[in-house]
Amino acid sequence: MTDVRRRLPAIGTLLELSGVRELTARAPRDLVADSVRRAVEAARRESTDTPDSDEAWVAAIAAEVERALVRSLRPVINATGVVLHTNLGRAPLAAQALAAVRDVAAGYSNLEYDVVRGARGSRHQHCARLLCELTGAADAMIVNNCAAALVLTLNTIADGREAVISRGELVEIGGSLRVPDIMARSGASLVEVGTTNRTHAADYRTAVGPNTAAIVSVHRSNFVLEGFVASVSPAELAKLAAEAGVALVHDFGSGLMADLSPWGLRGEPTARHAVRDGATLVLMSGDKLLGGPQAGIVLGSAESVGAMRANPLARALRVDKMTLAALEATLELYRDADVAVREIPVLRMLTDSVDSVRTRAEAIALAMRDGGTACTVVESDATVGGGAFPGARIPSAAVRLDGISAPDANARLHGAAVPVVGRIVESHLVLDIRTVPPLHDELLVASSVKVLAV
Repeated sequence: MTDVRRRLPAIGTLLELSGVRELTARAPRDLVADSVRRAVEAARRESTDTPDSDEAWVAAIAAEVERALVRSLRPVINATGVVLHTNLGRAPLAAQALAAVRDVAAGYSNLEYDVVRGARGSRHQHCARLLCELTGAADAMIVNNCAAALVLTLNTIADGREAVISRGELVEIGGSLRVPDIMARSGASLVEVGTTNRTHAADYRTAVGPNTAAIVSVHRSNFVLEGFVASVSPAELAKLAAEAGVALVHDFGSGLMADLSPWGLRGEPTARHAVRDGATLVLMSGDKLLGGPQAGIVLGSAESVGAMRANPLARALRVDKMTLAALEATLELYRDADVAVREIPVLRMLTDSVDSVRTRAEAIALAMRDGGTACTVVESDATVGGGAFPGARIPSAAVRLDGISAPDANARLHGAAVPVVGRIVESHLVLDIRTVPPLHDELLVASSVKVLAV
């Protein structure tokens, strides 16, 4: 039997098909030509599914064009129930932050220009005053993430010297990155003290010596140690560090700015409390519980922060104008706690009542059933994610997809024009509504019904 792959049409022949020529009205000719080549190569690999007509070839090429036109980075609907989902971009931005980004990105800005003096300025001035106002810190600066803040901090104050840290705080964060590996890149030598489950003040005192530059305290924000455990609080470490004449670096990570205990979320320090505990430098993230863009925020003494600004690494780790604009607009919302909870999406998701979430879930389920998708509203537990409040479970409501296997539902929803990401619970795919912004409810229904009804 003759292999059909030997009779594949030439690239030039396919480019002359009227349907293929029409594709050049929507995409550059070179992109269409590349799509033709990919379609032919796919047919060469898949001998059992080779297009057998001009129409079939046009359809195959059009599909390749569509794939090429889809942006690599694009929106998805987070229905996982994980509010700060690292793989899905962590914190969605407040409307005010988005507006600030548009205003600054659309033209020129005073990023490094002092409009009062009419001379060169510094990007490090932006957000610093507001951070000091909100946290009580003497000074502040912004770098591109919290890991960068830790590297810059230790490189500035402990390069070639020792940094003392508890073994119980040598944690691994997302993407298999480990705090000790990050710290080692700073040029500081790590001195581990205590054990995995118990570290005492005496362990630090014994380890501090003539070559010690800093004690490092890393908040265990992504797991909980229970049972026979002991640790030294940042406030105690601040006193110990002052006595020894070394710096205390407190990486508390989450960036929590508002007290969430009224909503049952306890155990995570706020930025103001972390500063008040007396650390020389406090480090936190911008895109976790703070609810802003990805950023590493450094709070501390004017002398230490000034030294970090002067470090050549600060230029390599600096943030751009859009990050600064989004962060400043987000921070401004914290001047009124009620406004922050209402306007910052992360805080709104964490504090919304379960009755409100359930009402939305029922409306979404009704619309999906009207569209031909079998589903049921079920109780759910959402989580904070992002390495914060690791043991917390937040009552929620979800739409459970019935009559379709979880893998099939997953594949279809991931292939939607706006992909929908849920989670599998007891062999069903469920869509937790707590992590879906209310303005995306209709989009969730439209995207789901379109692919699930196929």
